[in-house]
Amino acid sequence: MAIGDDFSVAVNGDIRHVSGTSTYTVLELHRWLQDLADDAAAGGNDLVDITSDTPSERSTDNIITLNSPYNIDDDAAEYFYDGSISQAGGDTLYAGLVVVGSLAGTTTLQVVQDNALYDTDSPFWGTGINVDAAANILSRFLIKVRDSGADIDGKRIRVFAREWGHTFAEFSVTMGLGNAVAAIFTVDDLNNATAVGTVATWTTITNVEGYQTIDLNNGNGLRPYFSQWNRDTYTINQLYERAKYIVRRGTSETIHGMDGELFRGITHQWNYDNENAGPFTEDETLTWGTGSTSGSGILLALNDLGATGTMWIQLLTGIPPVEDMEITGSGSSATADVDGSVTARSLSPVFLGQSTGTAIIGAFGIGIEAADLSVSDKLFDLTNTLQQPPNNVTFTVYGLVSGEDRVLVTNDDGTVGIETDQMTLAVTLNGPTETTIDVGTGNIPADTPQTGTLRVVLDDGRHRLVSYTAHDGDDEFTIASSDWQDPDDATAGADVYLSYIDKLAAAAQEAFTVVYDADRTLFVRVRDGGGTPIKTFETTGSLGTGGGSTTAIRTSDA
Repeated sequence: MAIGDDFSVAVNGDIRHVSGTSTYTVLELHRWLQDLADDAAAGGNDLVDITSDTPSERSTDNIITLNSPYNIDDDAAEYFYDGSISQAGGDTLYAGLVVVGSLAGTTTLQVVQDNALYDTDSPFWGTGINVDAAANILSRFLIKVRDSGADIDGKRIRVFAREWGHTFAEFSVTMGLGNAVAAIFTVDDLNNATAVGTVATWTTITNVEGYQTIDLNNGNGLRPYFSQWNRDTYTINQLYERAKYIVRRGTSETIHGMDGELFRGITHQWNYDNENAGPFTEDETLTWGTGSTSGSGILLALNDLGATGTMWIQLLTGIPPVEDMEITGSGSSATADVDGSVTARSLSPVFLGQSTGTAIIGAFGIGIEAADLSVSDKLFDLTNTLQQPPNNVTFTVYGLVSGEDRVLVTNDDGTVGIETDQMTLAVTLNGPTETTIDVGTGNIPADTPQTGTLRVVLDDGRHRLVSYTAHDGDDEFTIASSDWQDPDDATAGADVYLSYIDKLAAAAQEAFTVVYDADRTLFVRVRDGGGTPIKTFETTGSLGTGGGSTTAIRTSDA
């Protein structure tokens, strides 16, 4: 249809869409208005003729100005593209957006403006409008970037592609006269192949939000992060899929108190001083500046040291603050000054990071529960320092009968027997309230579990089973206060050895996990003298970089 069939022009200058679904360039709008303006007399719905004021001006084919009182509204703007339309003496501007690139399958692009979705998550441009495949143009349409004489968030927008099953992408752009270009590229995400309805049920994957420290047991101690994800029984890749689910297009999930569709992760950090009326509160909105220097952000992590500290935010609107600028908490009403320079942080398309399918390469500041990580995973703490977990390996004994089998796994002595002299007692145990077992400087093996059991060979030859709650990695195990008086005493020089599994089976399999240091040959013994007795099962097993296992052979002794 012709543009004149789809639009009307009222005597007061209102240009309105009245029918049809066709779209037109801004130049076509200008040509149509000029064509009406040279008519001898107005007619029908188009009340413009030679006696009317000039309705529009063309600066270029892509920059059109509607002279007052002529104007379009938001609805009419949805049917124009390929340029900008300024009106009301420049107080209102609809700017042209051209999205180029390539997308994996059907994708509805999202536009974020002033920390809100422009036209919801089901926008008028759908899966693409005014497409030009030959030119790799995915969509062309207008965005209102100035209203009532004020720029909307400095004419800044972001274009998101967050379609389930595809890689995510985003592009930030500042709009203006004519066209602005955003480039978006996505492909099928081979690590996001699970049905969205299935991932919706993975609600036991949880996150502790905010500033906290986590020890990955890699020798670097407690390190700071702004989250601690717990993948529960799911794989590390399923955690990645759950993260995508939380922020995908159309999500109803929230994270850090905000709509998941708007969440990106940490974009900036700064130190602060001169705190007043604090403390600040994590997940509150911070504001700063005025006019062109103003901005806002959500406080994702706070290391509060009193009057000083460090803030990590996601920028929501405006621009980041600068040194000495005052920051105000919208909820806490606390204030502080930026101390030093502001550091920008790079974002990952998926806030959690990247998945290889079997491992995570975490985005800046993302923390994951230490027990949920493997040696292949990589995290970057809030100092942007790479933290890689040690190789946690597991040895499992299968083929057990719960409640009947007694299981013992220790270090092998090389002859299919217990290495009782794995360590030597350095300090005699003979008091009524002993709380430590000292095996001498440097004698605790590097791969010793942080908690577990060991056995001490007493002076009378018995092997006493002892649970320890901690060790210092050097010479001392911490135990519960216990009585070691004669005949339960052990003199310095007595044998001490770790029992990695030393218990009555509580399931059909029992296992232990250690940080891999070197290959170990283990001694395994299973006995059952209960209702269905078996002959003693003894074997050796290898604990290597991939862990290890053995299965008890159940030879009847009935």
